[in-house]
Amino acid sequence: MTSRYEVIIYWSAEDAAFVAEVPELAGCMAHGDTRAEALKHAEEAIDLWLDTAQEFDDPIPEPKGRKLMYA
Repeated sequence: MTSRYEVIIYWSAEDAAFVAEVPELAGCMAHGDTRAEALKHAEEAIDLWLDTAQEFDDPIPEPKGRKLMYA
């Protein structure tokens, strides 16, 4: 599933990997050897984050999209 949540991808020299963070979903992040791999893993992490939130009846934030950069 492709989500509408913003994913920020950057190179981490410390981890020697690309890191993908999903700022709207607390603690949701992933990594990969390439940007594409990091994004793929981030999409999987988003799905798991949302499934877990639904399972525990936790609130799920609406994606902010471009508005996030103004937050």
